[in-house]
Amino acid sequence: MMFEANLHYLCMNIGTDLSAEVDSSNKKRWHLAFATIYCSRAFKNKASTKVTPVLVSSYNHGAAYNPRKVRVSTDTIAIDVVQQHPLFSGIDQSSLAKLVKDKSVDKLANLGGVQGVAASLKSHVTNGISGDPEDVARRHQAFGSNTYRKPPTKSFFIFVWESFKDPTIIILLLCAALSLGFGIKEHGPKEGWYDGGSIFVAVFLVIAVSSISNYRQNRQFDKLSKVSKNIPVEAVRKGRRQQISIFEIVVGDVICLKIGDQVPADGILVEGHSLQVDESSMTGESDHVEINLGQNPFLISGTKVADGYGMMLVTSVGMNTTWGEMMSEISSDSSEQTPLQQRLNKLTSSIGKVGLLVAFLVLVVLLVRYFTGTTKDEKGNKEFNGSKTSSDDVINAVVGIVAAAVTIVVVAIPEGLPLAVTLTLAYSMKRMMADQAMVRKLSACETMGSATTICTDKTGTLTLNKMTVTKFFVGKEHIKAESNTSISAKVLELFHQGAGLNTTGSVFKSTDSCSSFEFSGSPTEKAILSWAVLKLNMDMDQVKRNFDIIHVEAFNSEKKKSGVLIKNITDDTIHAHWKGAAEMISRMCSHYYDREGNIKSLEESDKVECDRIIEGMAASSLRCIAFAHKQVTKAEQEDHEHMHGNVPENSFILLGFVGLKDPCRPGVKKAVEDCQNAGVNIKMITGDNVFTAKAIATECGILHPNLEVDEGAVIEGEEFRNLTDEARMERVEKIRVMARSSPFDKLLMVQCLRKKGHVVAVTGDGTNDAPALKEADIGLSMGIQGTEVAKESSDIVILDDNFSSVATVLKWGRCVYSNIQKFIQFQLTVNVAALVINFVAAVSAGEVPLTAVQLLWVNLIMDTLGALALATEKPTEELMKKKPVGRTAPLITNVMWRNLMAQALYQIAVLLTLQFKGESIFAVNKRVNDTLIFNTFVLCQVFNEFNARNLEKKNVFEGIHKNKLFMAIIGVTLVLQVVMVEFLKKFANTERLNWGQWGICIGFAAASWPIGWLVKCISVPDRPIFSYVKLNKRCYIE
Repeated sequence: MMFEANLHYLCMNIGTDLSAEVDSSNKKRWHLAFATIYCSRAFKNKASTKVTPVLVSSYNHGAAYNPRKVRVSTDTIAIDVVQQHPLFSGIDQSSLAKLVKDKSVDKLANLGGVQGVAASLKSHVTNGISGDPEDVARRHQAFGSNTYRKPPTKSFFIFVWESFKDPTIIILLLCAALSLGFGIKEHGPKEGWYDGGSIFVAVFLVIAVSSISNYRQNRQFDKLSKVSKNIPVEAVRKGRRQQISIFEIVVGDVICLKIGDQVPADGILVEGHSLQVDESSMTGESDHVEINLGQNPFLISGTKVADGYGMMLVTSVGMNTTWGEMMSEISSDSSEQTPLQQRLNKLTSSIGKVGLLVAFLVLVVLLVRYFTGTTKDEKGNKEFNGSKTSSDDVINAVVGIVAAAVTIVVVAIPEGLPLAVTLTLAYSMKRMMADQAMVRKLSACETMGSATTICTDKTGTLTLNKMTVTKFFVGKEHIKAESNTSISAKVLELFHQGAGLNTTGSVFKSTDSCSSFEFSGSPTEKAILSWAVLKLNMDMDQVKRNFDIIHVEAFNSEKKKSGVLIKNITDDTIHAHWKGAAEMISRMCSHYYDREGNIKSLEESDKVECDRIIEGMAASSLRCIAFAHKQVTKAEQEDHEHMHGNVPENSFILLGFVGLKDPCRPGVKKAVEDCQNAGVNIKMITGDNVFTAKAIATECGILHPNLEVDEGAVIEGEEFRNLTDEARMERVEKIRVMARSSPFDKLLMVQCLRKKGHVVAVTGDGTNDAPALKEADIGLSMGIQGTEVAKESSDIVILDDNFSSVATVLKWGRCVYSNIQKFIQFQLTVNVAALVINFVAAVSAGEVPLTAVQLLWVNLIMDTLGALALATEKPTEELMKKKPVGRTAPLITNVMWRNLMAQALYQIAVLLTLQFKGESIFAVNKRVNDTLIFNTFVLCQVFNEFNARNLEKKNVFEGIHKNKLFMAIIGVTLVLQVVMVEFLKKFANTERLNWGQWGICIGFAAASWPIGWLVKCISVPDRPIFSYVKLNKRCYIE
């Protein structure tokens, strides 16, 4: 007992005892060694020893450590040892995670506040971490990475198992097993396995191809999902703002937050203004939570910034955050059913029912003919002779008949339709990614093809979003670039304050004398800051040192202005600055400065002059921003305290105006023209004033120069908002441009257009655009300037913020729809032909010309290979010359009915002729004739795939050299067909054909090309044919 007490004393005080003799790393080693020895003694106690809870203190944990109860025996003492990372002593991951989860201000204070935590994490609240690879690696090792465990994705065998669960496949496998068993019993293992074994091989081949295809598409969707989760964030490293991936964030990073951002990790607020977050994703509470340095500086990963801006110190990442734990439990579901897939499932079900009926009739007819002794074997003897026929022969014959009937069901049910949609969507998503469009919701791909109206933003979408200050006015006086020195020092100082303190941007310049300035923030902020620094010689660091920021009114799309309340450190005077939309700021002013710094009253004539300046700049496609200032009196300061910190909004002094040039994107005019030629209306919705909006809209081709405002093409948001419901619905289709609009006005326009029956696509980048993006049929967010809130509310992210990419998405949407229609026409041709041929032959001759294996091979060609060939056609320019497809337009158009019925009737005529007259016409035996029927049927489908490439154009070979996959599939199909006929005779139940017989088959199949050409000369009405006779809705898919 004495030894244990001494050892305990030594363990608990090893840090102080050895502090003089050893360095800290050796001290830790001694501590752990003694702790290990002592703990091993403790574990040797008997299991029956009485155990009681005691409170154990920790060695060298610092203020972050919380003592906790441990259960120990009465005659031993356990030591709580936590090994800390050698570079981040005094703080550990568990205490950091608990700090934010508990939102404990007291614990934060015990750690020395934000500054103390930053110091423990070897970070700096202003300059962040160093960010070099070694530093990042150490932080990963100590605190983990900002990633979370993903649930295991579906393995290949899951897809195989799902394919096996298909009822028709199960029946076929059962039939194959019975056929195999009876065949071996009757003919022995050497010869008897062919029939059953062939069906087994064919079924497994169908399952394998289908499973591989589905597995690959699932992997493709997973890859795109990873890309969508890779959010860019702005971090401060070595004092410089830089964009990094959300996955690259480490503990100790200082992250910049603004409206619409997702909080990328758990952390503590370093500084912020009017910062509010939406924690509904974590707590379910819809009310926004205010984040401030006093009562609540804690930021939780996964929440969204609803207002204001700020900077946070990251304390926990990845799986150490609640968000990471939640996300690791959520598996991404790539089995989302799009509207088109749902419509196709209905079509598949309807065709399947017809196939079941035909298969049942064939089953009944064949069974009746067999048991009545009508059918004969190859030697001409009756197959069924009552009691003389063995039970094995009867069962074997019945199994063959059932297998034939089930195979008809397999061929009749177009399983390839959903597969074709999946393939074409996956292919389109991949190609759209290359064309700068990331699809977040599969349904958007196909819906975009039906879009009738696109409501687009101006800034960054139609324009480049690369702004520069090209005009500058002090008061009412235009200042040329070389005249900046003539402006009074007082006015320049006020511009410095307005530009440098009333901003969410930043200026960085390294200590290297040769380096240039780096500006960060929104394009507008960067343009104003670069102008203030480079033209007005503003020293941003000096301005920040001279003033304390009291309150900030952050810019948003509703207010269209931002304000700041500042305190001069030298004389304690309070100043207010506003910056924003010129006409709004000028209305707040009662006076203005001239270039000498004199304050003059803003008379009515001066206001008219200001309006003329604003209109002049707007007419030149410039965005006009005004600056205003006032010194807040003591009386106003007292009122200000009652206003809860709001920046005053009256009696300001106008400093001046700047005009920002944002040129139109190259190619945007052609993209707008292409959309208009495709029957899609383009409406521009912007926050800029009506003159700027008109100028840009005219430049982009949305407005024509001779179109006047009074014709209703141009409207302001406020006017649109104040219209009556009837007047709004009447005017909404005429509107081409809406200026000075709020997000609510955009939402209102979308709602009106949808009520009118339009399929509406909307672009948006701000947090407040989220309702309109959700309301629209297709929400298109911007990848560069778009906030995370906008992206999450959208269906497609336009990665380059370019309207030309929106037009490309429209083209791809139409391509998806067109490819599906091509495949439907191709598949239904096979369905109709196969069903009619087998039914007629079964009823008249008592046998089916196509065996189970042959029908499964045809099924493979048309379902999987056909889907691959036709679903990967690229969009053509012709697609943009058609009118949009209506929301309820039938999938199978009159043109498709014309094409497929012509081809199906031709195939039926040829194959039935071969069935009944082929032996006499070509002087061949029955097995060769059956092979001719099978070979001709397959080749007809191969040649008909070319016809399906274009539903209306007569030249079906146009652009075929560009689709290498199509040509490869045709080649593979032909090679496999030759192998089936010439080398797998017993497997496929075929006979070898000579050159002449191959020529006959190819001749019959090739005739489908001139028939397709002739049929396309027949015009058909636009109105769906079944709307005349009001046929069952199963044919007219809605």
